[in-house]
Amino acid sequence: MEQPLAAANAAAASFAALESKLDYLGPDDRELVRRAYRFADTAHLGQMRHSGEPYITHPIAVAAQCAEWKLDAHALMAALLHDAMEDCGVTKADLVEQFGVSVAELVDGLTKLDKLQFSTREEGQAESFRKMLLAMARDVRVILIKLADRTHNMRTMGDMPRSKWGRISAETLEIYAPIAHRLGLNQTYRELQDLAFRHLKPWRYSVLAKALNKARQRRRDLIQKVGQEVQDVLSQAGLNARIVGREKTLYSIYTKMDDKHLSFAQVNDLYGVRVIVPHVVDCYTAMGLLHQLYKPVPGRFKDYIAMPKVNGYQSLHTTLVGPASVNIEFQIRTEAMDLVAEAGVAAHWLYKVNQAESGGGDELGTQWLQSLLDIQNETRDAAEFWDHIKVDLVPDAVYVFTPKGQIMALPQGATIVDFAYAIHSNVGDHAVAAKVNGEQVPLRSELANGDVIEIITAPVSTPNPAWLGFVRTGRARSRIRSHLKSLAQDESRDLGEKLLAQALRAEGLSQPPGQDSGDKPLWDKLLRFTGNRTRDEMMTDIGLGKRSANMVAKRLVTLLAAEGIKPDALLLTRERFTAHENLSQGAVILDGAENMSVKYATCCRPVPGDGVLGYLGRGEGLVVHTDECAVARRLQHKDAERFITVAWADEPVRQFEVGIVVTVVNGKGVLARVAAALASAEADIVHLGMADESAQEALDLRFVITVRDRTHLDTVLRHLKRTQSVLRAARIMPTAQH
Repeated sequence: MEQPLAAANAAAASFAALESKLDYLGPDDRELVRRAYRFADTAHLGQMRHSGEPYITHPIAVAAQCAEWKLDAHALMAALLHDAMEDCGVTKADLVEQFGVSVAELVDGLTKLDKLQFSTREEGQAESFRKMLLAMARDVRVILIKLADRTHNMRTMGDMPRSKWGRISAETLEIYAPIAHRLGLNQTYRELQDLAFRHLKPWRYSVLAKALNKARQRRRDLIQKVGQEVQDVLSQAGLNARIVGREKTLYSIYTKMDDKHLSFAQVNDLYGVRVIVPHVVDCYTAMGLLHQLYKPVPGRFKDYIAMPKVNGYQSLHTTLVGPASVNIEFQIRTEAMDLVAEAGVAAHWLYKVNQAESGGGDELGTQWLQSLLDIQNETRDAAEFWDHIKVDLVPDAVYVFTPKGQIMALPQGATIVDFAYAIHSNVGDHAVAAKVNGEQVPLRSELANGDVIEIITAPVSTPNPAWLGFVRTGRARSRIRSHLKSLAQDESRDLGEKLLAQALRAEGLSQPPGQDSGDKPLWDKLLRFTGNRTRDEMMTDIGLGKRSANMVAKRLVTLLAAEGIKPDALLLTRERFTAHENLSQGAVILDGAENMSVKYATCCRPVPGDGVLGYLGRGEGLVVHTDECAVARRLQHKDAERFITVAWADEPVRQFEVGIVVTVVNGKGVLARVAAALASAEADIVHLGMADESAQEALDLRFVITVRDRTHLDTVLRHLKRTQSVLRAARIMPTAQH
């Protein structure tokens, strides 16, 4: 019985220590924090830490750190409850019911971050992971509580199994300490670095700690002397300054020794002095006085007041040669700057509390911090506040995982296809499906932070032109375009071969010359005439309508005649005799598989069974019209030589789109009946349009549907005419007035 009682007393004592730090909150807020403590205490009942203490002491310590930063009541409540969802089976709904949406969202955000484990050691992965953590937290308080949680875990690392020291310390050093630095939490940044160093390299840490201790005892008098001299000089000039001695952290000494290959004795800027003055102008005055007192080291002056660091840090840095020729770094700043330097983003809450005491924010020298305070005071919206500071911290990117745990950064709004191309061009080219977090999703789905994405490929699959409508990255767009372009060129080249063969037959040549070396001079002469570099390029130009097949054929006949090869008189007579017929042996056959090189005109939408004409548009390839189309007739009248013979294949390989107009009696359920009639006639609806005539009795519905051929279209129209409420059904064709 004694043990649970002792545990309860330990928890109560640690909560009492937290409560003593809550004097900046109002009585209602303090009561909310107490309620969260009681809930967490009950949830963690019976759980122990590695040290043997009750588990609740950990959430209390995290909340205490957040109270140091003067975070609001909701953040403290979330700190107390941050492990309840993960470890105690408490649901988000339970938290919403007990403490409201805001607290539940914070705890949920922390739980999601806890599930992420940084494992890979590749260059750049740590930076991506840091950015992902920042991007995943919708509220800055989530990151602050997470940093407080990590700080307490590092402080109590000695109680954990040694096998975990390496991984957790490395993660702290590579991920969490830089986040603290980026948010301007300088004190936390330095502490996390030192704690991680202590557990990652215990022997080096202890050797350096002893060396620093000895140096500290030797130099204590020196620092006191410098502090006194500086205080005297500034006081004589009428500056009310606060002087603070500052020592380099063990980790920063170690990294300096490691990076610059120095011994401990060679690290000469172990000591620093911070001079804190009331106003910005005093900073520059103090610096001038210090430069007169001690000699400055050339090239070691930095003005972070005029040009603040991204995380809001402002200070003047100068290194001076003090007594006994020891280099001492001075940092000169105002109280407000010091607040930002030590507490960073947390200063925004601290400052709100201190504002009442200091009598207003006039001397707040940091524009960055000031803008944060303005936003918070205007909106009281933590999410908007976080969005504001994230602009500096994280570019607009989403961070996602491959199935093997590698992190990839993509722009905001990127889709599965962008991700596939980011992995490899071949993966993108052959992507057919994808799974996000184990669930099948469409390829156009947008990515969210933390998603694990698996791409499913098929060797026969190729990029879809529709992908260009939703991809976000330049890499994906250029790969898709390049593929489609080469596909279009291949098809245009094949079409060009057909067109040239057709034109040559009309000139009395049964086929073009071969491609062996004997015919090369002939082709070279022809290419000089057309201005193309290669035979393939010329064929592509003919297929795209940039070159006239008739002109090229006539030139080829002339060149062949010069070599003594004459046209076949019989073929010439037969071709001229059948020229008035639509079908000749040289016709381009249409089966629906032509893809890029052949387009079916949207004015008349030809289908198999229609009489058709081929128009070779300039640079746009072959456009197929029905022979009754008014648009085609106008073009024929104006540009007759660009029309060529085309014919349908016996068995087209796909269905074709056609436009129909259905006039119906306006009433309830009429659209459903028409759609059902189309479905029963095996026609798919591609598009539906209707005029805004809902008040009228008769209504025109315009559909684009797919049919196999003209016979199928007639069947569809018959089905529609027999449908209840349908007055008329007809195919849409362009009229002469078009």
